[in-house]
This record gives sequence, C-alpha cells and structure tokens, in this order.
Amino acid sequence: MASAELNPRSGRILATVVREYIQTGEPVPSMMVARRGSLGVSSATIRNILVRLEDQGFVWQPHTSAGRVPTDRGYRFYVDLLLESHRAPRSLEHVESLLRQQTGDDPLLDDLLSQVSHLLSASSRHVGFALSPARAEARLQKIEFVLIASAKVLVVVVAQGGQVLQKIVDIGHPLSPDELRRAAEYVNREFSGVPLAQVRAAVLARLAEERSLYDQLMARAYEIASQTLEDTPAQHTLFLEGAASLLEADSSHARVPLDTLRELLELMEEKQRLVQLLNEYLDGPGLTVVIGAEHQDASLRPFSLVASTFFDGHGTGSVGVIGPTRMRYSKAIAMVDGMAQAIARLLREPN
Repeated sequence: MASAELNPRSGRILATVVREYIQTGEPVPSMMVARRGSLGVSSATIRNILVRLEDQGFVWQPHTSAGRVPTDRGYRFYVDLLLESHRAPRSLEHVESLLRQQTGDDPLLDDLLSQVSHLLSASSRHVGFALSPARAEARLQKIEFVLIASAKVLVVVVAQGGQVLQKIVDIGHPLSPDELRRAAEYVNREFSGVPLAQVRAAVLARLAEERSLYDQLMARAYEIASQTLEDTPAQHTLFLEGAASLLEADSSHARVPLDTLRELLELMEEKQRLVQLLNEYLDGPGLTVVIGAEHQDASLRPFSLVASTFFDGHGTGSVGVIGPTRMRYSKAIAMVDGMAQAIARLLREPN
C-alpha cells in the first residue's frame, strides 16, 4: 500500500510535487507546494520534508537552487494512491455510444480494437494500443466459403467475439456456390462453439475415419477447413496508433531524446516482441501501471504504461496507453479502465 511508505503529511507533500510537475513540467519549489498543498505548515517545514523525500529517493533536485522533480519511485507512490482510491466508471454510455458510432452496434473485434487504439491515442496524445485475446482462445462462430474462381475459394472464419480470419484456398476441383454453402453448413453444424485451436485437429480426426461414413461433399468441406486453419496464428493481434505523438515537443510533454524514441519505435515495429512484454505485465485482471525503470525492456524505461484487461466472454485482451513518465496518470487510468469495460460490454451484450 502506498500510504504505508510515508506518513500522511509527507505523502501529501509528495503528491503535490508530482501533480504540479505533471502540470507544469518545471521543478517544484517549496513555496509552490505550500500554496498548492493546503497543508497548514511553514515553507521551512516543507523544505525539511522535501530533503527527506530526496534522501529516500522519491524526488531529486536538478541543482541546488531549483525545486524538486519526482523520480520513478515518486511517481509510483502517487499512482498507488490513485489506484487505491480509483472507482469503476459509473456510466459507460458515452464511451459505448462513441464506439458504436464508429463501428456499428454489433462490431467485429478487429474493427473495434483498431478504433479503440485510435481513440486512446487521440484522447491521451500518447501511443494507444489494443491487444486482442489470443486466437487460440477464441471459439468458432461460423465459417463461410465464397467462390472467387473456378477452383479457388475465399474462406472466412468468424470467431465468437468478432475476430475474423480470411484465406484463399485452392480446392483443386470446382464446386458450385450452392455446394460451397452446404459444405460450410457441415462444418458449422459440427464445430460451431469449438475453440479454433481444436477445430483443425477435430477435422483431421474426422477425415482419418472411414471415408465411407461421409459423402464426398462433406469430405471436401473438411479438407477446405483443414487447409484454412493449418496456419491459424495462436498469438494475440496488436493494434497501435499514435507513434507520431512521441515526436511532439510542445510545452505539455517532456522531451524525449531521439535515440530513445528510435528504440521505442523499433520496439513498436516488432509487434510480437511488444506483445510478449505486454503479456508478462498483464497476468491478471484489472488495471496495471508500469513506470519508467520498472520496465524489463530498456527501450521502455523513459516511458510509462497504463493498461486494463477486458474479457469478451471467451478470452482476455487489453487496452492502454504508452507515454512519457510525466503523463496525466489520473486521466489515463480513468480513460483506459472505462474503455476496457465498454469493450467487454459491447462484445458480450451487443444491441
């Protein structure tokens, strides 16, 4: 618990320093703390407490005549206070309405998460991300076979929750649109609701049984499904937006060295590597905040991450933002948590 690290007065002073530094980007002097903190103590007392906070590693002083700047440990104390007092959003109607305007009342998961990453980035002016549940966790809702050439079929696999997989399959011999429709019905009737990771194994098991048990069209249906699902990725899909926001250097954002930005942009391009990092952080439900030096990957240590998980009824995904350690944590926490809850409701209770 954050409150156990410091006595209440020291905690209020530290929280004031963090809030003021996030707001202004300038070292916070003791006189400013006295005016903003409503502490009822003298500037001399505040200065003495600030010295102790510096000795304890919560703040640092750029030079002797400057005010104090929070360290990563100082940010952690402040964020823990926010998390201790955080309450779930009372109303998600505005967020849900905004998402429905962009994606419709019954959105596909990929479309929804792409829009979520955009909205989070635009609202926070940081990098917004959305991580889908792993496809291996998703269950088959339906499969469709669409004729696009004499012997080529577009196979569309829709998982429960709205994930979509498309693949063109060469079936060798032509089938009519009606035959393809009936073939898809075979697969849907047998395997709807089965996890995608198990569908192909089940299909292969059926094909390995006595062929005389099936008519020719049913066997072709299973062969098409098998070809489609053989390369189905088990990993999550990551949507990212807002890399350009990291290049902004206005008064409301901390300047980040170009070499640091380059490392982060490279990490963002290696999506699978970033997915692995996110999965390590997000091993439980609810909100997660990772600050600066707490990151395992050095590329992320100049930044903070705020994320929240959602459950779509079948698997767990997450949404969040990545930005400078001097981010508006209270806004980011409320925004990310509200978005995660709105996604879960949209996917599980579509209107």
